[in-house]
Amino acid sequence: MRRREFLALVTPSVLVMGGLLVLPLYRTIEWSLERVTYGEAGTFVGLDNYGEALSDPRLGQAVLFTVGLTAAVVAALVVGGYLLAVLVNGIGRAKPWVLGILLISYVVPNVVGATMFSWLFDANFGGVLNYAVTLVTGQEVLWFTEPWPNRVVVALNTIWFMLPFAMLVIIAGLQGVPNEIIEAARIDGASVVRTHWHVIIPSIRGVLGFVVIISIMDVLRTFDQLIPLSPQAVQIGNESIMLYIYNVAFQDGGQQLGLGSAVNVLLILLIVALLFPFIRGIAKEARQA
Repeated sequence: MRRREFLALVTPSVLVMGGLLVLPLYRTIEWSLERVTYGEAGTFVGLDNYGEALSDPRLGQAVLFTVGLTAAVVAALVVGGYLLAVLVNGIGRAKPWVLGILLISYVVPNVVGATMFSWLFDANFGGVLNYAVTLVTGQEVLWFTEPWPNRVVVALNTIWFMLPFAMLVIIAGLQGVPNEIIEAARIDGASVVRTHWHVIIPSIRGVLGFVVIISIMDVLRTFDQLIPLSPQAVQIGNESIMLYIYNVAFQDGGQQLGLGSAVNVLLILLIVALLFPFIRGIAKEARQA
């Protein structure tokens, strides 16, 4: 391919990426160093926004909630996604129908799905799960106003929404495992559990790493499902980092765009820090391959 043809093909993509990613990122970093209110030019304040953000206990609570939610959900997605993928992968001609049913929760818009999910715990809409828990424990659980019950609801909804994606990616990985090595493990007397643990899982380690990376990025950006699931998120300490940014920059009345931009930059750094070990592991595995 000639240089002119290469540039003609690549330039539109570079311009789109620059317009949608690089320029907004530059603007966010610029605003994070300024005191910005709507309708006025920003005033340079250096690192004051970062100092204000890091000294805010509300942001600290949001970070703890978000990181804890991420750890719990990602672990559940990897384990649950693998088990579900193994089960679905063993189905015969009914596999497309089963996959179609399981993918419904992933294709439903997040806010709509979260609203419907909340009805399972809301006595005003039947609350099937709420009724079952009350029947077993003999106590009424306040799913939307108590911190830990509400965290359980948010975590379950996030798992319900993202599990089909994890399952689908892992199924693709399982279909790439050679049958010869599985048969060799069985001939050597390996049990089903040992075959999965010592043969299949190491063979799809890169796929599992990809699921972890995507899941971490998605859960760290938890926002819209909290609107119907945690209407009192700020009061009960279940505010995510993204919801904190939205409240600070748009909702609380102060409209502190500079402070919100600073927290956005800190969130990007947090995502990079959490993803770095997995990206390094995948890169190392690729070099060895």
